[in-house]
Amino acid sequence: MGGHAADPKNGYYTGGWGKFGCPTPQRIATYALSPNQQRPFAGAFHAAIFNTFRRFRHQVLYVVPPFVIAYAAMNWAVERNDYLNSKPGRLLEGGGEE
Repeated sequence: MGGHAADPKNGYYTGGWGKFGCPTPQRIATYALSPNQQRPFAGAFHAAIFNTFRRFRHQVLYVVPPFVIAYAAMNWAVERNDYLNSKPGRLLEGGGEE
């Protein structure tokens, strides 16, 4: 009994006395509540502020220079258009007064 022989009922070795090598227990269910379900918005606003700052800091050099260049070009074009449509601009460019 309880020696090192095969289990006569199932046909496999279960281990020596006090060291039963039983297979893993079956049908044991454990339940837990996820931390996201306990407090779904825990720290959301705090993280949003710092995450927004981090994303802004990493993207600012990709976004700001094209906008600055576009603003400078548009500003130059508007000023040039105003000058060319003024009396001194028309006289300088050789257009007659009409």
